Order: sequence, then structure tokens, then C-alpha cells
Amino acid sequence: MPAGPRDHYLALHIGKFMNGQSWEWGRGGRVDDTGGMSFGVTYRLYEYSNSSDVALRVDFNDYKAVGEKPLKMSLMPMFMFPDANSRFPLYFGAGAGLGVFFKQVKDESALSFDYQLIAGARFFDVFENTGFFFETGLKNHVLLTTSGQFNGVFLSGGAVFTF
Repeated sequence: MPAGPRDHYLALHIGKFMNGQSWEWGRGGRVDDTGGMSFGVTYRLYEYSNSSDVALRVDFNDYKAVGEKPLKMSLMPMFMFPDANSRFPLYFGAGAGLGVFFKQVKDESALSFDYQLIAGARFFDVFENTGFFFETGLKNHVLLTTSGQFNGVFLSGGAVFTF
């Protein structure tokens, strides 16, 4: 069987916000350095038109806002180009979905609209069906029922499994 992705892959990642600002989250105005850590999983669902991938991404992100530590889960479909079956190591992507806060600043929305823009490098089958990847980009959200938002630049990496 040739090396590289089969029908699916699963990526486990850990990362950190390198830069992040929030607006109107908690107290008002702009606050710098509000992003914390990010943990997630990305599962490739299918290849679209022999050109790109459709994946489901679930991220867990923590933040530092007004002396509290909000924790949020993001659920979003992602479109990534080129498709993993091309075996080209560089990729780009975008996604949008729902964010659910498990812990949130008092009187702030428990739901958010989340969106990401990403660029990365992935190396499949370095050891049997296991490889690794690195990714950077923007992870942003807008609170749905209150007036807050977060814009963050992240860097992450992890393992990718093909099957």
C-alpha cells in the first residue's frame, strides 16, 4: 500500500496563542495577551472534488480575561487545500463554527461564532501510519449575545494518524 493518507486522517494538536487581543470582553476596551493554550483534534471527513479536504475540528482554548480563566470548546468544519491525498506537505485552510464556553466571565455570552484561517506543514507516515504537523494562523471569535470578541495568532503542532 502506498505511503500517505488513505480515506481519513486524525490529527491531535497542542498549541499556544502567540498574540491575542480581546475587545469588550469583561470590562470594556482592548486588552492584550488574553490568549492561553489550545488543544484539539482534527478529523478529515472526505475529499472534496479531488482538490481539497473537508474536516471537523474540535478545539479547547483557554484565555485570560479580567482576572478569570475562560475555557471554550470550538466545533467547526474546515476546508483545507490541497487535499491530503496529493501528499503535498504545505496546506492552507479556513473554517467557521460554534464556540461553547464551559467557563466564562460573569455576564458574558456562553456562545460564540468562531472562525479560523490556517497555514501548515504536514508529514504523513513518518513512522508507519503516524506523522507530524505544524500549523499557524488566526483563531478568532465573536460573542453571540454580548459585545465581545477575541483575535489571536497561534502556533501549534502534533501528531497525524492515517487510516
